[in-house]
Amino acid sequence: TFKDGEERLIAVIGDEDTVTGFLLAGIGDLDPRRSGSDQTNYIMVNKSTPLSEVERAFKSFTTRKDIAIILINQHIAEDLRYLLNVYKKTIPTVLEIPSKDIPYDLNKDAVFRRVKQQLGEG
Repeated sequence: TFKDGEERLIAVIGDEDTVTGFLLAGIGDLDPRRSGSDQTNYIMVNKSTPLSEVERAFKSFTTRKDIAIILINQHIAEDLRYLLNVYKKTIPTVLEIPSKDIPYDLNKDAVFRRVKQQLGEG
């Protein structure tokens, strides 16, 4: 709950295993009263998902007032790197997470690179 008393959601942009895991953990939301439409707070991305659909979801999640954190699989974030590099807002915070099948590379993580830069290491 934020200062305004409103609850915020976690959004997920991920592969099937990641999104399914988070949905089983209870993060799924489809409440027209909350977001003002029939939008969910997740998108399941696979090889046939058009990049434009993933971009649209990212842009939507970053502008929704009911989302505080966006979790995105790092291998999907690579396709949106040009958007992540210019995204500067604190809320919603964008965090890159590993997937089951693709190793996580700390040096590709936008948040880690920003921290290194602020510390004068990058």
